[in-house]
Amino acid sequence: MSDANEAPASAAVTPAAADPAGQTAAKSKNEAKNEAKRLAKLAKLEAKKAAQAVQAAALAAKKAAAGAVAETASKAANTALKVAGDASEGPETPAGEKKDLSAPMAAAYDPRAVEKAWDAWWEAQDVYKPTARDDHPEGPFMLTLPPPNVTGSLHLGHGLTLSIQDALVRWNRMRGRPTLWLPGTDHAGIATQVVVEKRIARDTGKTRHDLGRERFIEEVWKWKTESGGHITKQMRIMGASLDWSREVFTMDDKLSKAVTEAFIRLHEKGTIYRETRLVNWCTKLKTALSNLEVETIELTGPTMMSLPDHDPSKKYEFGTIISFAYPIENSDEKIVVATTRLETMLGDTAVCVHPKDARYAHLVGRHVVHPFNGRRIPIIADEYADPEKGTGAVKITPAHDFNDYAVGKRNNLGFINVLTDDGLINEEGGERFQGLRRFDARLAICDALKQLGLYVETKPNPMQLPMCPRSNNIVEPMLKPQWYVNTQTMAKRACDAVTDKKLVIEPATSEREWFKWLGQPQDWCISRQLWWGHRVPAYLIEKDGRRLDEFDPQSWVSAHDHAAALAKAVARYPDAATIVLHHDEDVLDTWFSSALFPFSTLGWPDSDSVDLQRFYPNSMLETGWDILFFWVARMVMLGLELMDDVPFKYVFCHALVRDAHGRKMSKSLGNVIDPLDVVNGITLDQLQEKLAKGNLDPAELQRARAGQREDYPNGISACGADALRFTLLAYTAQGRDINLDVMRIEGYRKFCNKIWNAVKFALMKLPASVTPQPLTATLQYATLGDRWILSRLAHAVRDVDASIRDMNFMNACSAIHGFWLYDFCDVYLETSKTVLDEAAKDPQAGVAGSAAQLRQHTTEQVLFLCLDTILRLMHPFMPYLSEELWQRVMQRAGPHRPAASICVAAYPEPAQWTVDAQALAQFEDVQAVCRAARSLLSDFATVRNAQLTVLVTPDVTAAADAARIQAERVQLLTAEKAVLVGLVKNAAQLTVVTDPALAPKGAAATSVMPGMTLFLALKGFVDLGAEVAKLQTKRAKAEQLLQSWVKKTQIPDYETKVRAEVRQANDAKIQTYQADVAALDKAIAEINRLIADAE
Repeated sequence: MSDANEAPASAAVTPAAADPAGQTAAKSKNEAKNEAKRLAKLAKLEAKKAAQAVQAAALAAKKAAAGAVAETASKAANTALKVAGDASEGPETPAGEKKDLSAPMAAAYDPRAVEKAWDAWWEAQDVYKPTARDDHPEGPFMLTLPPPNVTGSLHLGHGLTLSIQDALVRWNRMRGRPTLWLPGTDHAGIATQVVVEKRIARDTGKTRHDLGRERFIEEVWKWKTESGGHITKQMRIMGASLDWSREVFTMDDKLSKAVTEAFIRLHEKGTIYRETRLVNWCTKLKTALSNLEVETIELTGPTMMSLPDHDPSKKYEFGTIISFAYPIENSDEKIVVATTRLETMLGDTAVCVHPKDARYAHLVGRHVVHPFNGRRIPIIADEYADPEKGTGAVKITPAHDFNDYAVGKRNNLGFINVLTDDGLINEEGGERFQGLRRFDARLAICDALKQLGLYVETKPNPMQLPMCPRSNNIVEPMLKPQWYVNTQTMAKRACDAVTDKKLVIEPATSEREWFKWLGQPQDWCISRQLWWGHRVPAYLIEKDGRRLDEFDPQSWVSAHDHAAALAKAVARYPDAATIVLHHDEDVLDTWFSSALFPFSTLGWPDSDSVDLQRFYPNSMLETGWDILFFWVARMVMLGLELMDDVPFKYVFCHALVRDAHGRKMSKSLGNVIDPLDVVNGITLDQLQEKLAKGNLDPAELQRARAGQREDYPNGISACGADALRFTLLAYTAQGRDINLDVMRIEGYRKFCNKIWNAVKFALMKLPASVTPQPLTATLQYATLGDRWILSRLAHAVRDVDASIRDMNFMNACSAIHGFWLYDFCDVYLETSKTVLDEAAKDPQAGVAGSAAQLRQHTTEQVLFLCLDTILRLMHPFMPYLSEELWQRVMQRAGPHRPAASICVAAYPEPAQWTVDAQALAQFEDVQAVCRAARSLLSDFATVRNAQLTVLVTPDVTAAADAARIQAERVQLLTAEKAVLVGLVKNAAQLTVVTDPALAPKGAAATSVMPGMTLFLALKGFVDLGAEVAKLQTKRAKAEQLLQSWVKKTQIPDYETKVRAEVRQANDAKIQTYQADVAALDKAIAEINRLIADAE
């Protein structure tokens, strides 16, 4: 494979090098003609095949639609359209071999054909592996892929991550840096266990407890193998140039060893400790959750909800607050408290009032009596109570409320847990309520209070409900012994790293959130009551038949295995007669292993690892802002703690992908899209079938199906990976979420087709063999169009390079899109065609070294250079299309190609390009004439073979230089007449005059700029009377539409009764039709003037 650092062509043609001896001129010319004829003939054949297939598609769709099933029609059309694409796909390429491109290009772009085989060939060529050289001034580039969860399938949010990261990786690889992009997947403890449990329940009716831990873990591994393979397939099809030889999984032996080692080091240091605290508990999954894993939903008032751990036929009311009275001991007085969670009153251990609240001063120190169990509950004074809120008295349940927990600690209150792990009232709740589910108990307690005359009232209460996103269950604060990481010191180091600029976080909003969150760190609960995950490598010591206190650090040892743990325990208690170890049943939080990813994947804890020494710290991290604290902060904290260095130097947080309506992607809404469904296309029936195979509850499934029918009534067209990637990148702006409409992707698929056709056309204009020549600063034989396009290309190279460095992918895509469409396709293809066609007609074209031949060869060189450069420029964004087309372009270069693959061809560098300001200014005058001509011809659409005249007079705005400017403009436009005619559709001739008397009579005119007027001859070309009649008919229709919209605004109380956005839309319509009427009036007046002049 060619060296990735081989220099690209620079930016100016050396005319003498085009063909110094002229030995190949005639041969090249004949070859070019023959090749053009052959390609044109084959293109017509392909077009005919495609047209036949499309007709078949339309017929199939029409027949299916007759059955009144729109989805079937769409399916039939898609199937038939695929036939059209398959006609150009050619033979299958054996895996790992280079695609055969000897056949002519297909009539139209087909992503299924274009995107075949390249990924396997790139991998076989070791393109994805970092090169051994280390002489690049910027050093190696290392990026770790945020490991996706093995929970089935990637979505478009992952697609955005892959698109951004692969663009950065390919860009750096093409710039010659040793590049490593490391792939991996995450075992996703809770998410994966929930999915597998649902599947087992659906398929067998059994629970994980029926299977047992060992058998259940086997089922998870089996499912992981199936699911992980699909995820890898998705990433490969998306074109992700990951080094697959280094692929990891967080439960691999290597990474598991690192997880265990990290726990041991932190445990033995005292950073990891065990303590009973209030945690977020999911009674459905029966596990603790960290604060970051809990989502909240807003309730504005009374709301009925069903819950997964309750009777599915019942709904329970939330968004209310219930008041009840506690009787004061030995008194007729009562004290009223209020709660949103009435069931927790079974575990109340205090009633709290504010120390300065005079209403209750006489009660502080006394007791209330619990109405159901007779327990004496103290009345305490604590500033937690707010005298202005409610009655000013607050019930305190330290075992089931985070605020109450703190009050209980301050006041040495009792901690009474009244719930079982699965959310039933336990024995502490009393026989009357024991065994009831928590919200059934709420209803029963309310009834009991009413019977006792202690119930006061129920009122609406806006509130937030903490939810477990994996189970859709309400989270319950519960007292549980757990393992914690003390983050106080680590969080400060993480903040200092950003303050000291050792770590840069962008955008600025993410940096502000960083300090906000880490400035007040909470210790991290890392244990989970699950079976799937890294088992906590801690062992509780049983000494001489007695288990030691689990909250004494000396009672635990941590080690890689039982033997090592036993050795540590024996060393700690050498006098013990017997020692038995009890391995902790819990597993570690998934984010604990993920936090080690930047160095565990490189060989840590082996400090001699070559990869670890070469690639740590990673160059950067690119991820979504939504996991800044789940993952990024924890990586930084543990990287500093275990490696004494930040894990990466730069963090870029991209936006989130939402649906076209701005909603978060959610399986239950049916708006989660598999990237492969966009790449390959999918019908609505198939989308609905995929939903049915998922793990949605019946109600969620019904809602998701309705969402799909609304958003994708005709399914999703096959757009290809390149179009999807480019769309995601084109709509990426820092700090702004992406509302992705699938129609946008289809639009960029059409852009790919435009590129395809442009390259196909350009290759027909190039000779069969092109020897790329070095470019110099002087372009003696280059046309103005050549010089202009090279300057526009220089701007594109600079814009794209600067945008990538600024992580502004929207601007980079805009620069590429703009150059292809508006500079190369709309302008230069036409100007180069004109130049090459004119040169071919020149009698001197076959004469070696003649000006005509050198001009032709120079334009061919510029055309070739444009194709080569813009394809390399777009490669990080559209890898497949750029490789396919670049390989076809390089077929013309033969042995002179700069690299075997565009992946390792040198990326265009701004320093190699210069801008010709004079050429840009001169060509702007040419384009101004073109724009004016097109505007005139749009007014007179029936004109064919238009006769254009440009009158150039002294520019009164530049009096001192008027004569010089006039002469230069005449010279410029005279020289570029053929180009101008070629750029204006329906133009046949252009004349340049300087005498107003020579301006044609009976012509439409428009000002191009001061000192320049363009005339379009109408007399003899247009029936002026008929033209006026047509315009008057158009005007009458426009006036009618205008008045209909004006009438809408004249209804009574329009300004107050009609919504502002509707009024704005009405105003916009009125302004549009007013402009139409004015334009038609102007055109009618102009033609009437011409008629009058002719008379």
